[in-house]
Amino acid sequence: MNTFGRIFKISIFGESHGKSVGVTIDGCPPGIEITEDDFLADLARRRSGAKGTTPRKEKDLPEIISGVFNNKATGAPITIIFKNENVRSKDYSQLKNLPRPGHADFVAFKKYEGFNDYRGGGHFSGRLTLALVAAGVVAKKIINPINISSKLIEAGGSENIESAIDLALKKHESIGGIVDCTAKNIPLGLGEPFFDSVESIISHLVFSIPAIKGIEFGAGFSAAQMFGSEHNDEIMDESGKTKTNYAGGINGGITNGNNIYFKVAVKPTSSISLAQATVNLQTGKPEILETKGRHDACIALRVPVVLESVTAIALADLMLLR
Repeated sequence: MNTFGRIFKISIFGESHGKSVGVTIDGCPPGIEITEDDFLADLARRRSGAKGTTPRKEKDLPEIISGVFNNKATGAPITIIFKNENVRSKDYSQLKNLPRPGHADFVAFKKYEGFNDYRGGGHFSGRLTLALVAAGVVAKKIINPINISSKLIEAGGSENIESAIDLALKKHESIGGIVDCTAKNIPLGLGEPFFDSVESIISHLVFSIPAIKGIEFGAGFSAAQMFGSEHNDEIMDESGKTKTNYAGGINGGITNGNNIYFKVAVKPTSSISLAQATVNLQTGKPEILETKGRHDACIALRVPVVLESVTAIALADLMLLR
């Protein structure tokens, strides 16, 4: 399904090389001020252009076609679209029968019986994160004064991100990375255990971001190597403030008033110019694929703003549910 949420609901649509991509947001409280200019800063952070990102350049200008009147949310569903203009579909003609190793090409072909739009990855493209960022802009207005920030802290196994990207470009390779996220000014008591715990809702949305392969909250996997006396966050006062934050701001699936903190693992982009073995879906025989087109050497560079956005969406739904 392409819809998420119980009260703050989002539905994303479109394909990488279709006419447009976009999002419909249902459940936004009326009266919130929304203008198209509000989206520009976060959209610019997601846009390509930096070294290691795709050469594909799109204007990514939002067009609000419903749900906003006189710059205020009406309470009706808000639909925002982004036109696709800089497409070179011929670069992807070979992918109709030659799926990229590590990409969704193969499973999409099988699941949708060959009717999927394979151009640029179709509906599985990272271009659909435009819809997540747009929804995140609206969600951030709802959850104010919560403040969310995210950054790339490691690429290709190195904290020297620029050098890692230079090496990947030199080798015609792609690399992944680690991105962290911190949400501050979190109210105590968000979360609906067991199945709508804060970790569950955030993780559900995080894995909607293409290329995400792992997530850990607070101390994460290192908690397995700690004693309880080390991992337990000592409570300092009745507000819930703790001396440490190994829990990542969440106990029992409920926010404890401290910062929510988590990290995600981003895999290397599947599209690389090096020769890779695949299978021809038409003949059933092995074949060598050399990917053409415009791709990111390090997609993790563009993940931070998307991670902030999905976190805001999750918290908006939890706050409205509460």
